[in-house]
Amino acid sequence: MDGQVPTGEVKAGTVAILGVPYDEQSSFMVGPALAPARIRQVLASGETNLSAENGLDLGMEARLVDTGDVDPGTGPMALEAIEVAVGRLLDRGARVLALGGDHAITLPIVRAYSRRFAGLSILHLDAHPDLYDEFDGNRYSHACPFARIMEEGLVTRLVQVGIRTANPHQRGQAERFGVETVEMRHWQPGQVPAFNGPVYLSVDLDVLDPALVPGVSHHEPGGMSTRQLLALIQGLDAPMVGADLVEFNPERDVVGITAMVAAKLLKEIAARMLEVAGRPGQKQEG
Repeated sequence: MDGQVPTGEVKAGTVAILGVPYDEQSSFMVGPALAPARIRQVLASGETNLSAENGLDLGMEARLVDTGDVDPGTGPMALEAIEVAVGRLLDRGARVLALGGDHAITLPIVRAYSRRFAGLSILHLDAHPDLYDEFDGNRYSHACPFARIMEEGLVTRLVQVGIRTANPHQRGQAERFGVETVEMRHWQPGQVPAFNGPVYLSVDLDVLDPALVPGVSHHEPGGMSTRQLLALIQGLDAPMVGADLVEFNPERDVVGITAMVAAKLLKEIAARMLEVAGRPGQKQEG
């Protein structure tokens, strides 16, 4: 696949929702590829409206465009197809909010962003560091994207919040790469990392306690509440130039609970991104 997505309505200053239905790199169970369609279904169901908590009605917001899904296919070229699709949207001056898919999609997305934004940082919210050098012999597993991102020098800072599964290998990786880690046992409600410059937000739904989001592949007790996560996102005082929402697995959801949480997060992330859409920060290429 070539990463082709519709771009006709995408203009500078737009926040482009892009579905990435890809879970080939999932290590435990597949299912996150079904997430983009399920999230859209909830948003269109009438069970909730399209207003964010700041009062912005996303249903009336011309700067928010759903560009559909990229079909990356399978095999070695899939991640490249995702990178190409995101790059095309960025080149039109949009900012991308990607709906995964598993966490492997963050690597190609950040590759596209790093070529266009100077001084990029990542805020990664997750139960897992995803810093394995390889997992089950796979260097592109959803357990490894942040190791690849740091090896390739794609960002200036990686800040991880909510971590509660770091083993000795991943702790060593964090030290090796200079990752700033706020483990869940140390995190305090209202604690929001400070950034200078553009920030890419990566949200794995399992940062939340699985009692609140059963529809994830890896249930890791002891996570954040939904309100705590929303407050963190809303309190981020930095230009959020891109984001992904990953690891929702509809196959494990219970009466649509996780789907509704994912839809709520999409609205709040989109609203936060629209606050900074179109501001300076894009790297000029000669």
